[in-house]
Amino acid sequence: MIAYLTDIWDNFRSVVSYITIVDIVDMIFLSAILFFVIKLMRETRAEQLIKGIVFFAVVLFILQQAGFKVMGIIAETFFNIGILAIIVMFQPELRRILERVGRTRMAKRIPFLEGNVGAEDAKTVNAINSITDACEHLSRTMTGALIVIERQTKLGEQIDTGTIINAEPSAELFGNIFVPNTPLHDGAVIMRDGLIHAAACYLPKPAKEELVPKELGTRHRAAIGISEVSDAIVVVVSEETGIISVVEDGNITRNFSGVTLKKYLTERLIHPSENHQKKNRASKRSSGSKAKEGDKK
Repeated sequence: MIAYLTDIWDNFRSVVSYITIVDIVDMIFLSAILFFVIKLMRETRAEQLIKGIVFFAVVLFILQQAGFKVMGIIAETFFNIGILAIIVMFQPELRRILERVGRTRMAKRIPFLEGNVGAEDAKTVNAINSITDACEHLSRTMTGALIVIERQTKLGEQIDTGTIINAEPSAELFGNIFVPNTPLHDGAVIMRDGLIHAAACYLPKPAKEELVPKELGTRHRAAIGISEVSDAIVVVVSEETGIISVVEDGNITRNFSGVTLKKYLTERLIHPSENHQKKNRASKRSSGSKAKEGDKK
C-alpha cells in the first residue's frame, strides 16, 4: 500500500515538475473563459441543451468502453461532428456572448470601434429634455410609449424594420408618434445622435422570456430584449398604469418621475463613467422586486 502511494506521489511530482508559468496562465485563462460561458448560459435554454449533450456523451462513452460496437460507431460519429452541431444549435447564444464581449470596457477602448457616445453637446441635452417632457405628458394621459436610445451598439437591424424620420426630438413630436391607432404608434422609436432616427421599429424578444414577470406587457418585454443584445437605454411608458420605466442591460427599473428620469438620462448619456457601476448595482437590486403593477402593453 505504501509503495502504491509512493508511486502516485512520484507520478504527481513528475507531472508538476513540467508545469511552467505559461501553463499556469493558460489554465487560468481557460478557467475564466469557462466561468464566463457558464455564467452567460445559466437559466437559458442553452443550459438544458448542454446538460442533455453531456449526459448523452457520457452514456455513449460508457457503452463504447463496454464493447458495444454499434454504439461505439455512433459515439465516434457524435464526437466528430459535435463541435459543428453545438455551433449550429447555440448560434443565438454564441452571438449574444460575442455581442457582450464587444460591449466590454476593453473592447470599447479599441480606437476604430469608438463611437460618439455620451458627448455633452446641445443635441444630447435637447434629446434628454424632449424625452423627459414627452414621457411626463404621455404618463399623465396613459399613452404607451417605447423609446430606445442608441449608444455604442448600432441598431441597424431594428431600424430597417421601421420608418426613417431623422427629425429633431420634441415632446410634441413624440406625442404625435405615439397617438393610438396611428401608423407609427406600434413599435419603438430609436434615437441616434440626439435625433429621432426611426419609428415603428420592431425589437427582439428577451432571451429569458419565461423568466420575465407576467405582469409586464409587450413593450416592456421588447425593451428587455433589445437591452440584452445592445448597450441601449430604453424608456417605456405603460398605457395601463402610466408608469415610466427604464431598461438597461436586461434590468428594468420602474416608477420614474420627470425629475428622476432626467437625472438618470443625464448621468448615463452625458456623464456615463461617473455613475456606471452605481447604476448597474442599483438596477440589479431592483430587478428582483420589479413590476408589481399590472401592465398588459
